[in-house]
Amino acid sequence: MAEGSPRDTAFEIGFFESVLKHDSQCVEVIEILGGLYTKLGRISDGLKMDRKLVRLQPANPTAHYNLACSLALSKRNSDALRALRNAIGLGYRDFEWMAHDPDLQGLKRNPEFAAMVAQLKPQS
Repeated sequence: MAEGSPRDTAFEIGFFESVLKHDSQCVEVIEILGGLYTKLGRISDGLKMDRKLVRLQPANPTAHYNLACSLALSKRNSDALRALRNAIGLGYRDFEWMAHDPDLQGLKRNPEFAAMVAQLKPQS
């Protein structure tokens, strides 16, 4: 999705919300809305979408990762670490992005977070 103005993003949100009204379980739309809400700083709305996506796709590691990001942005660090452990347990492996993801900034000083990143990092 191209970077647009806040007005474009608001239009996209309105469009995808109307799609979701007709198909409340459309995972593609739920994922897009979660990202758009977060982009606009609507963290609690993004968190709702991420929770819904995890309910619909409990085995999706990326859904759990995105939930961890929303929880971290909501300053719910314990819950964010739990969601991140779930994502890793389900196969999430992008340790480099995880280490640099600005959404996880609030977790980066946590020893458990550092251990997770180290666990995923290939040993040389």
